[in-house]
Amino acid sequence: MPAALTLFAAGCSAPTAPGSGPSDSLLLADGFEPDSLHPLLGYAQEGAGKFYDGLLAFDGRGEMRPALATALPESTSDGKRWTARLRQGVHFHDGTPLTARDVAATYRAVLDPAYASTISSDYAMLGEVRELDDHTVQFELKYPYAPWPAKLVLGIVPAKSLADRRPLENSPLNTRPVGTGPYRLVEWRRGDQMRWEANPQHWAGEPAIRNVTVVFAKDDNTRAQRLRTGEFDGTVLPPVLADSSGQGGYRVVHHKTADYRAIMLPNDHPVTGDRAVRLALNHAVNRKGMIDAVLGGHGEPAHTPIPSSMSGYHEPAAVFAHDPAKARRILDDAGWRTGPDGIRQRDGRRASVTVMYFADDSLRKNLAQAFASDAKEIGIEVQLAGVDRSAAAERLATEGIVLGGGNPIDPDLQAYSSLHSSVIGTGTYNNPGKYRNREVDEALDRGRRTLDRQQRAEHYKQVQRAYVADPGLVYLAFIDHSYVMREGRWSGYQPVVEPHTHGTTWGPWWNVESWKPVA
Repeated sequence: MPAALTLFAAGCSAPTAPGSGPSDSLLLADGFEPDSLHPLLGYAQEGAGKFYDGLLAFDGRGEMRPALATALPESTSDGKRWTARLRQGVHFHDGTPLTARDVAATYRAVLDPAYASTISSDYAMLGEVRELDDHTVQFELKYPYAPWPAKLVLGIVPAKSLADRRPLENSPLNTRPVGTGPYRLVEWRRGDQMRWEANPQHWAGEPAIRNVTVVFAKDDNTRAQRLRTGEFDGTVLPPVLADSSGQGGYRVVHHKTADYRAIMLPNDHPVTGDRAVRLALNHAVNRKGMIDAVLGGHGEPAHTPIPSSMSGYHEPAAVFAHDPAKARRILDDAGWRTGPDGIRQRDGRRASVTVMYFADDSLRKNLAQAFASDAKEIGIEVQLAGVDRSAAAERLATEGIVLGGGNPIDPDLQAYSSLHSSVIGTGTYNNPGKYRNREVDEALDRGRRTLDRQQRAEHYKQVQRAYVADPGLVYLAFIDHSYVMREGRWSGYQPVVEPHTHGTTWGPWWNVESWKPVA
């Protein structure tokens, strides 16, 4: 491993135990360590990246607020041109002033194949970026796109860091981020810990929590055990383990999310390609039972990709009743007959499909096992396969997988890449089951092109109604994210509806730059 990825910055001391540490410091533990800290390689794509700011930020309750921009962007009536004005007096961590040139360079690099940005497909609607003056930038879109403000949480990097048009995989920003964010990275020991320091020149003021250390400990039980000894001020844990760890001065919090778990079913498969099989499986699964048994009750049933936390966009009638008897009737009517071993067959073909799960993810494994059990009750065999994350992609054409994803900022970000047929083949996990439904496609297209919020809401409700009539996946649950945090030393905690991405940059600490020590 290159030295730059192993360590930078002088001094590598062990973390100070929080019980004796200063009140302007936090010591957290995370089970996930990022590969890169570059926004154009996917870091903090949904916002909350402590080293970077976007033009806008998520307010935690479903709305956008200005960050590097002075206000929400202005749109032309057709939704194709958006103009944003930047704050003046903002500087990057290296002292360079922020200008429209930096914003334009960041977004142009997303689209330029020379940089090999991993998020380029998410900005397919962007046509051109113009600098109208030093503090005004204009985005020209290829087609009307109402959720464009949600794309403005992207962290802005200095234009000079993009001067060489070459792949970003070797960019210094991967390990030494230079942004405008409330914290600067002062140390990163790969596989061990990361240390942030407050940015005294941040445009919103220097954070009162001046030092944050994040220790990386992949194993959930290890983090829980170390937390119980008082070593950490907080960590992320599976919900059941979190509930058993919140004691002795610690508080357990469970955050609502747009983070779904679903069974992707290959729609070209000889068994799951049958709409009747997909429909039957949706009625067979006991979603509430899974949530109670696997999540300790911390989640809500998912039937479509739009959660109830998206309030006006959610269609409460778009659900599948848990009805195994109905599921059996659907399969009977479709010609799937029960064989001597209890597994159905049709035209000599056994009703069997393989479903993968990531071997290092106990939650996905448990959900896969519960799904397989419910499927067997109606005569469908689900063979489970624990796989390495890097090995899953090549098997998606013929096997199912337990998927996770979600972004609470806008329903377009939540549903389009999961369900629209146009994204098939544009990314490993963009509609990997190759689901195709014209009515769903048309409603999704109308939803992203309509500026009126009430009209948009109706389009997304139509997406959900059309989807439950012809499902492509089996959505299981929107899982709560669970955290344990030390009480009594800091104020400023605010609950937040979280995306799929979570951990110590989200969780109770999503707004840690606004926290204050308690005297």
